Amino acid sequence: MAGHSHWKQIKVKKASSDRERGRNFSKLLNAVSIAAREEPNPDFNPRLRATIQKAREAQVPQENIGHAIERAKEDSASLTELIMEAFGPGGASILIEAITDSSNRTVNETKQILRGVGAKWAEPGSVRWSFEPPSKDSPGWRPKFKKELNEIDKDKLRLIVGALGGQNEIQEVHTNVDL
Repeated sequence: MAGHSHWKQIKVKKASSDRERGRNFSKLLNAVSIAAREEPNPDFNPRLRATIQKAREAQVPQENIGHAIERAKEDSASLTELIMEAFGPGGASILIEAITDSSNRTVNETKQILRGVGAKWAEPGSVRWSFEPPSKDSPGWRPKFKKELNEIDKDKLRLIVGALGGQNEIQEVHTNVDL
């Protein structure tokens, strides 16, 4: 009865969950490093305080958070923040936030994902105008105008958001559609 070992099944499940947990940890720690560039003290940096809180909620070890803040102090040029724009099915607006060490690679990978799932790359500014930028009151991008889509287009948009969210460098995906 090959392949029916209880311990083998546990090992496979644990490897999968550990891989996903590691991916989430790296996204959160990159966000902490970017936020710590401005001011490494969370008492004086509300953005850093919010990202540290998110990391703690995801059970990222405090030691790793400290290393991410130190990394921001030492090497502030290695990571960059990108905001990319796209159009989804039915004219839905998609705003993609990413943190990367290679913007060319991340842009090309994002373009390839968008092409593969039927979305279109948009030039800078063509989508961003329809979102309100983050502020002290609300940390994320909020759509100014909501768009209604039929269920087929919503399913396609969910597929796009899921495909983009699976990338290590992509932090957040915002749309003007309630999914």
